[in-house]
Amino acid sequence: MKSPITCHVLDTSTGRPAQGVIIKLQQYEETEGDAFLFNPIAKGSTDFDGRCTDLLPPITSTETKDLLKPGLYKMIFRTKEYFDSQSVKTFYPWVEITFEHSNFSEHYHIPLLISPYGFTTYRGS
Repeated sequence: MKSPITCHVLDTSTGRPAQGVIIKLQQYEETEGDAFLFNPIAKGSTDFDGRCTDLLPPITSTETKDLLKPGLYKMIFRTKEYFDSQSVKTFYPWVEITFEHSNFSEHYHIPLLISPYGFTTYRGS
């Protein structure tokens, strides 16, 4: 079984999957005042197909059930390292996607389309 939160990164400048993109998943923690605090909970990287399907253990595991709570999460994609490995200069050193996770019976998939000077995302399936 795969992680309840997965992603897929495609390099639109080459039309190919982006292999080796480092990904960090963070969970929002409520704080007093105006601060936004996100705590790291998982780290992974994309495979040969640009996918990261093992970021977390399956939702059926006790570890994942204890870790995931309804709320805000942030997925950080380290795009600079990827483009450096391709000998391509990039404007965005990383991409941060903040999303709300509320229904743990659903799989959350975060696709990311990147190029050296732009990116886009959407809710995948």
